[in-house]
Amino acid sequence: MATGWARDGAVQDQIDASVADAVERARSRLPSGESLSHCEECGNAIPEARRQAITGVRLCVSCQQAEDEQLASDSGINRRASKDSQLR
Repeated sequence: MATGWARDGAVQDQIDASVADAVERARSRLPSGESLSHCEECGNAIPEARRQAITGVRLCVSCQQAEDEQLASDSGINRRASKDSQLR
């Protein structure tokens, strides 16, 4: 496949790097250690079922949902550097 100045396989390498970065980010956000009995953010009690289901849980459901939404809105990584995406 002709890709101009890029070497053969460069596109696949870029895709592989993007996937590896996403996996590493997801793994780094996994909780570890002992679960807390009360939320770090709001101080509400974390239900026993949640503490047993998720090892190392530190937030209640509502605070975790808010954090997940914030992370989703901040994850605008662009490796392609296309002109269209730079204009946004």
